[in-house]
Amino acid sequence: MSESLGRDIDATPETCTIVNVDALRSHFGRVSPLAEGKVLPHLSHFARDFIALSPFLVLASMDGAGRADASPRGDAPGFVQVLDDATLLIPDRRGNNRVDSFGNVLDNPGIGLIFFVPGINETLRVNGQARIVTDADLLGPLAAQGKTPTTGLRVTVEEAFFHCAKALMRSKLWAAESQVERANFPSLGRIIAEQDSTLSVDEAERSMEEAYRTRLY
Repeated sequence: MSESLGRDIDATPETCTIVNVDALRSHFGRVSPLAEGKVLPHLSHFARDFIALSPFLVLASMDGAGRADASPRGDAPGFVQVLDDATLLIPDRRGNNRVDSFGNVLDNPGIGLIFFVPGINETLRVNGQARIVTDADLLGPLAAQGKTPTTGLRVTVEEAFFHCAKALMRSKLWAAESQVERANFPSLGRIIAEQDSTLSVDEAERSMEEAYRTRLY
C-alpha cells in the first residue's frame, strides 16, 4: 500500500475503511470506458421501452438528516408513466400511510430508482429530483382497477443508464429453482404479532389477509 493511500484508509485489523475518494478509486481502479459512457441526462428510447415493460421498481430516498430508505413500488407493466424524455410520473397505490418516501422528498428531493423486468437480467437506473403531486388531471391516466391515485411522484430525470446483468445472474433471481416455498418463511402477520404483544398471531394474519384482499388499490 502506498504511503498516501495508507493515510486515507483506516487500516486497523478490525476495520479497514476507505475514507477518501482518491483512496476509493485507487482501491478499485479506473472506470471502464463502457461504464463511463453509458450515463445519459435523459431517457433514451431503450429506457422508455424498458419502463413500459417494468412492473416493479425500488425507490431510494434520504431525509434531511441523511437517513436513507428504499421502498418497493409495483403494478402492471408500464404503471410508471413517461411524460417526456426527462420526466416520469409514479402513482402512489394504496399502502400503510407511513409515507416514508414522501416525507424524505419534502426534506431532500433527490431520489434514485431501479427498474426491473421479469426475465431480463439487466436493470435500469434513474436518478433525479422528485416532487409530490396531487393534480387529479395529471394522475387520472394512471388509474388502475377503477381507482385513480390521489398522490404521485413527478420525477425530473438527471441520470439514466442500464445496469449490467451480473448481480441478477449471480442471484439467479428469475430462475424457477431460486423461488422459495412460501411455507418456508413466517407470514408477515406472525412476524408483526411477535413484535407487538397486543396482537395475537391469528388477529395479525387475518388483518394482513384482509388488507391484501380488499385494500390493494
